[in-house]
Amino acid sequence: MIVITAPTGRIGSKLVATLLTRDEPVRLVVRDPAKLPAEARERAEVVVGSHRDPDVLDRALDGADALFWLMPADATASSPYEAYVTASIPGADAVVRHAVPRVVIVSALGRGSRIYAGHVSASHAMEDLFRSTGVHLRALALPTFMDNILRQVATLENGVLPGTLPADFKMPWIATKDIAALAAGYLLDHTWTGQQSVESLGGEDLSYADITGILGDVLGKPVRYELAERAAVQRFLTGRGVSEAMARSMMDMDLAGERGINNATPRTAGNTTPTTFREFAEETLKPALT
Repeated sequence: MIVITAPTGRIGSKLVATLLTRDEPVRLVVRDPAKLPAEARERAEVVVGSHRDPDVLDRALDGADALFWLMPADATASSPYEAYVTASIPGADAVVRHAVPRVVIVSALGRGSRIYAGHVSASHAMEDLFRSTGVHLRALALPTFMDNILRQVATLENGVLPGTLPADFKMPWIATKDIAALAAGYLLDHTWTGQQSVESLGGEDLSYADITGILGDVLGKPVRYELAERAAVQRFLTGRGVSEAMARSMMDMDLAGERGINNATPRTAGNTTPTTFREFAEETLKPALT
């Protein structure tokens, strides 16, 4: 039995779709089953509730062979450590209680960098929490998601892509469909042991200048990059209901990115995933704009 948390998100939904093509029982932990595709509701076992809830996890992990753990950050949390670590303590407890053999978690690049990076640092602490259980673990250490640009659809309609990094600063980007494929590979393999961070650099290193150039080609119209001040972005986030601590954490993560926290790992064929940004723009971003 493979247990999936956050099955309606951008990673989880793709992961579930992949797993349902295989001959493995799947159990989904979801707050609102109506958000699942009909096929998932029909073919997978559904446990209704939050994976922050110990009682829900007791039902979900009964007889589990593998767990996929993704903790969406609570934007109203009092700190990123509350959002990632405190929220994940019931998960770590349940892994021990139910003797789950294998866990795959979503983490971040930069482990051991000695740079405070807000959400990223809290993700590493969450990884340490699960490591402390002694479970066989694969932590997917990931860079910035290409899919995050979908949050900018409204400004892209006007030919603008805002951001807080220098236009020529290159960093790795990964598509969530490639993350789902990585996770599926580990969840379906019942032979691996030990604990390991699996660093993945996505399809390529790109700057925002590169990205706007690609978007201009794909969308058939000019797209320009607009540099924003972090302080202004932080004020915007708090104005939208994000807590002061979590807004500051997001800017700390962004600043750590500019300091190179995602660029320390050399790119190899083994840590490069298939999807390029151009493919992502054609397949996912362009349809969202039309």
